[in-house]
Amino acid sequence: MDSLQPNPERRHPHSLSALDFQKTSSSLAANAMRAELNKLAHMHQDMKKRKDFENEMDHFFSLFTRYLSEKSKGTKLDWEKVKSPSSEQIIPYADLPVCENPQHLNKLAVLKLNGGLGTTMGCIGPKSAIEVRDGMTFLDLSVRQIEYLNSKFDVNVPFILMNSFNTDDHTKRIIQKYGSHKIDILTFNQSRYPRINKESLLPMPRSPGGDISQWYPPGHGDLFESLINSGLLDRLISEGKEYVFVSNVDNLGAVVDLNILQRMVDSDSEFIMEVTDKTKADIKGGTIIDYEGTVRLLEVAQVPSEHMEDFKSIKKFKIFNTNNLWINLKAIKRVADEGELSLEVIVNSKTLESGEKVIQLETAVGAAIKHFKNAYGVNVPRNRFLPVKSTSDLFLVTSDLYSLNHGELVMNPKRLFQSVPLVKLGDEFKKVFLLLRFAQVQMVQIVQLLNWCISEP
Repeated sequence: MDSLQPNPERRHPHSLSALDFQKTSSSLAANAMRAELNKLAHMHQDMKKRKDFENEMDHFFSLFTRYLSEKSKGTKLDWEKVKSPSSEQIIPYADLPVCENPQHLNKLAVLKLNGGLGTTMGCIGPKSAIEVRDGMTFLDLSVRQIEYLNSKFDVNVPFILMNSFNTDDHTKRIIQKYGSHKIDILTFNQSRYPRINKESLLPMPRSPGGDISQWYPPGHGDLFESLINSGLLDRLISEGKEYVFVSNVDNLGAVVDLNILQRMVDSDSEFIMEVTDKTKADIKGGTIIDYEGTVRLLEVAQVPSEHMEDFKSIKKFKIFNTNNLWINLKAIKRVADEGELSLEVIVNSKTLESGEKVIQLETAVGAAIKHFKNAYGVNVPRNRFLPVKSTSDLFLVTSDLYSLNHGELVMNPKRLFQSVPLVKLGDEFKKVFLLLRFAQVQMVQIVQLLNWCISEP
């Protein structure tokens, strides 16, 4: 009787290498996703809505297939090629000539990323509607800044808001109150992508109008596609606008800077990223690197786990991205038309209230720096990066450390140090209404103490 020994010359027809298995799985997942997206599109009875939806889903599908490809290949950053940026790739702000000439302001548009909700701070609606200082919201301060700029220099800098499906309706209602102000306010929506079931790799929604929790805005890297699809990019260019200053709506330090604008014009740069010195509080922020001689943005999600400590180190990576970006509008159109815009995929895993595990595929707008000519970073002072991400930050900006000047926060000149103190409130104050209640209680106690002091002989 022959012994049952494996024959090295024979191979089972269904046996696959790990790589082949991943490729086959990716191909099947892509086909299944494409079929599901087609089903969703055909549920639209209105042909225009169907076409718009199909266009949006085509971009999502492109992102999804890139995710599958990277996953199957195990694509990783070659850490040996990651270098600190050169002196030509990061320019100190102090080296920029002082500019007081507003000649280029009529070529500028200001765009705020306004897709986020205020839920982490216990608020309902857009985060930009949270009161920040002297009864004014993020939006109020931004509008006041641009209106003052337009009046002071007799220019017309439009103010643009990139909303998400979460913030659009509420924001449009809010901005009606600025109708009499000297400012053109434009809005457009970023894309709405379906969340992906982590196990099946299929879209969560079963209809285009499915529950809102089954959809997500795909990060601010979607700015380019959405700006183009809305028709706003062509409109701005036709109106003579050449540059756009992009920033997060919650960064109270992101104001128009004539020095940077002039530098952009003089250096014929298509993309400038504002960076600032890293502190221990910023170790997870994205940073500019030199990668094979090209300036690139390195996000924490791209860093191999074995090199995470290197990334967090302030010795090798001394600066981080503020997400204040200056971009040439015609260059955006060229890069998009040539199909060059390929941003690194960021995988964001979440668990829904139902317990289902999903993934969101996102991109970062700063990652586009590698696609633009003569792109570099400008190392700006810390006062240009003043984000309000928590009630601790809110507590700081409402204090007497700052005062308001035409919507811009200005640090109290009596402060001996220009650095911002680190405030860390306990979890019991992580919601805005709890912080306000705390402040009211403290005020009552102070008044009681003062009354007691006055009444004592």
